[in-house]
Amino acid sequence: MPLTKSVGNMYSWVTHTHTHLGGKCPHQCSYCYVGKGRFGSIPRYEGEIRLIEKEFEVDYGVGKTIFMEHMNDSFADGVPQEFIRKIMAHCRKFPDNTYVFQSKNPERFLFLAHEFPSKTILGTTIETNRTTEAISKAPSPYWRFTEMREIRNIFPHYKRFITIEPIMKFDLNEMVDNLVAVKPDFINIGADSKKCGLPEPTAKEVQNLINSIREAKLNIRIKNNLERFLNV
Repeated sequence: MPLTKSVGNMYSWVTHTHTHLGGKCPHQCSYCYVGKGRFGSIPRYEGEIRLIEKEFEVDYGVGKTIFMEHMNDSFADGVPQEFIRKIMAHCRKFPDNTYVFQSKNPERFLFLAHEFPSKTILGTTIETNRTTEAISKAPSPYWRFTEMREIRNIFPHYKRFITIEPIMKFDLNEMVDNLVAVKPDFINIGADSKKCGLPEPTAKEVQNLINSIREAKLNIRIKNNLERFLNV
């Protein structure tokens, strides 16, 4: 798969996407968009986690912001360390781009931080402060918050973000306190785009969260799919 221009519900600040990983994501989130499109399941993203070697031939060029492994989570526990190192080595061949790595297992960022490209943005998804065991095998939101706080303390030179998407019911004070503790460079907020039947907050609750984040002087970026909740 060649380097692809970012379209659809991807972040507006990302210009391109690329993936080297095949196989099924170990986190198995119930709302994952992979395999939920009009074409159904995609063989490339089924079965055991594996590297697709031809993807290492892709020339990234210069001047792009590339979201890496957008169809999988390259830092999930089931992904071998050597796979991750090989992916980052490919990125480092093209240092004049910015690379976005997002994982629901940000603890692994800490063990590999010195191998990231020089222009790196690290992020995690945190849908709620509550438990997510019913919808995902990923580490708990509490653990994700904790590890992102550690990344800020140990590797302050990397930009960091948190994405609250798909936003689920939350406890306002605890959610905001955790965000303030992490102090990410920016926060993305988006909604369930696939009608997965998740426990969602009300429009008022979402607006209260947005207001509280702004009051805390944190940079917030509203995704288009949040519009069905409220006019922000």
